[in-house]
Amino acid sequence: MPTSTVGAQTPAKASEPASAPDPARIARRRRLTQWGFVAPAVVFMLLFFGYPLVRNVVMSFQDYTPKTFFTGEAPFNGADNWSNVFQDALFGKALWHTLVFTAGSLLGQFCIGLALAVFFSRRFPLNGVLRSLILLPWLVPMVVSGIVWRRILDQDTGVLNSFLDTLGIGGHTPWLTSPEMALLSVILVNIWIGIPFNMVILYGGLQEIPKELHEAAALDGASAWRTFRSVTLPMLRPVVTVVLVLGFMSTVKILDLILALTDGGPADATQTLGTLTYQNSFVQLDFGAGAVVGNVLILISAVFAVFYLRANRTEGK
Repeated sequence: MPTSTVGAQTPAKASEPASAPDPARIARRRRLTQWGFVAPAVVFMLLFFGYPLVRNVVMSFQDYTPKTFFTGEAPFNGADNWSNVFQDALFGKALWHTLVFTAGSLLGQFCIGLALAVFFSRRFPLNGVLRSLILLPWLVPMVVSGIVWRRILDQDTGVLNSFLDTLGIGGHTPWLTSPEMALLSVILVNIWIGIPFNMVILYGGLQEIPKELHEAAALDGASAWRTFRSVTLPMLRPVVTVVLVLGFMSTVKILDLILALTDGGPADATQTLGTLTYQNSFVQLDFGAGAVVGNVLILISAVFAVFYLRANRTEGK
């Protein structure tokens, strides 16, 4: 039988030492990979946020009219647009209405949302069903909510006045047609819409608070209010910051709800910076003045965005 050669070994050839990887090349490739992932987001932000922002700032210093769309001519007029807007009494009124509308909406949404979040943090039958139903106002489009509430608050045929008339309280309240009541009515409708958002975020924050802290407070003899004030609220502070800042940035620029309810009236009683921007740009076709008011809104939102980022950074440390 032939001799087996399975176990035979041939002398291995001496291999050349592998060259060490170039650290600079690896770092360069890693940076290119990182930029490859970031580039689409950067391009998107520049095209859909950066360019409109710069264009809006430039437009605020131009005499931009419907004629510009045909001729392409929009001569610079310096600070005339800014001067005209700031000297207009309607701008000051709209700014005040915006502050009142935003402050009232945030206060109502936060307080009621926090109360509901605390209520639903306890287990009871149909807890999940009720929480799901409360989310409905948040899911309905803003325009639809505005139209429905306009019907409800109608002075003559509205459901609310009919109900109040049945109770004998007074069923002819001009909720949307009185300059004294219109802004309050719009604020109440916006509170109704924003409660679910506040409740969901605050409810999630409450679930993250360790139960041991409440148990320790109970063992120390703390009352429910003392526990809430000394344990729950401090632990909720980061979530509260997020809710208030995001709520502010979404409320300060609301347009569709006010247009659906009152269209800025009556007698400009519900005119805000958002509706004033719309009126200047698309009703009076004064695009320069509309750009000025829009820039003011952007500036206000940017200030609170910086506050939000700094608050998050501080909480992270």
